Amino acid sequence: MNRQLIVALAFGASLVATGCELPPAHGDVNAFIVGASPELWAQVEDVFLSAMEPTIQTVRSERPFRITHQDPELPDWGVLNRFRQVLVLGVRGDPWIDQALAQTEESVAEPPEVLQVLNVWARGQQVSVLLLPETGQVEAVRQLAGRLHEILDDQFRAYAVNRMFISGEDLALEDSLATDAGFSLRLPTVYQYSVRDSVFRFRNDNPSPAELIREVSVSWSPLPETDPNASELRSWRDSFSSQYYNDPQVVDTMFVSYGPVEGSDLAGVEYQAAWVSPPGAWPAGGPFITRALRCPSRDRLYYLDAWLYAPGRDKYEYMIQLQTILDSFRCH
Repeated sequence: MNRQLIVALAFGASLVATGCELPPAHGDVNAFIVGASPELWAQVEDVFLSAMEPTIQTVRSERPFRITHQDPELPDWGVLNRFRQVLVLGVRGDPWIDQALAQTEESVAEPPEVLQVLNVWARGQQVSVLLLPETGQVEAVRQLAGRLHEILDDQFRAYAVNRMFISGEDLALEDSLATDAGFSLRLPTVYQYSVRDSVFRFRNDNPSPAELIREVSVSWSPLPETDPNASELRSWRDSFSSQYYNDPQVVDTMFVSYGPVEGSDLAGVEYQAAWVSPPGAWPAGGPFITRALRCPSRDRLYYLDAWLYAPGRDKYEYMIQLQTILDSFRCH
């Protein structure tokens, strides 16, 4: 089944027949209840969870989706299946599979297959179905898990970006940056910006800097012949943060990724890791993304740095938002 049909199934299921009779869904958009027999789940849990890894560096232990398994033949299933996001694994004939399939009027291809339906056990609910064959179920999950993660990640990204721009997009700032600074960014109106030494900083610390900070900075240097390597890009960030950020940040190198930038119109490299407070300072930390982007028309290498402080919160949504801002960077 192609992606377009999957999306059609997700949003085209009937809301009229049972929607008004169902209780409202509850739970976060990234919290999933997984309905599968204990025997099947024991065989596929590791395969499934490894496919649900984040695509952006956050912190050491955070996954993009919180996944809780439940035996759909136990009484608790009648409460937990009212979550906003439910995922079911099984074959035709399993009640939890048949009930989900009954909510779509579309023809369903032969297993193994991934599809999504709405409002199966609650209003405002999305149910993702891994429809498995009678035999070879572990291998089928292995084949489908990556596709499912791609679908769920795309949907969560769309949700995160819509939430970011709920305050509106600052089109005036985007235009003035393009005219006066030679670059532009798409930013929500709630971001405040300052300029010092040709360093542009864009910051959103709502509702309180003690609870949540998102910041993006832009600077540049003459265009070198080659891109900075991982060590050079980290050294640039160390120097930049110590000079311009309100509080010192030290790079935590336990989890690092470095490679070509994806999602940008400009060629360049990207360094992702986590930052922490130096010894003796107030303990804090979070993930960051640093990019070096080539702009030959201006003979500049632009440096972009985006960092997050969100203690006690899931961070993946905010990192998607920061990544989206970085992806919007244009050289004029």
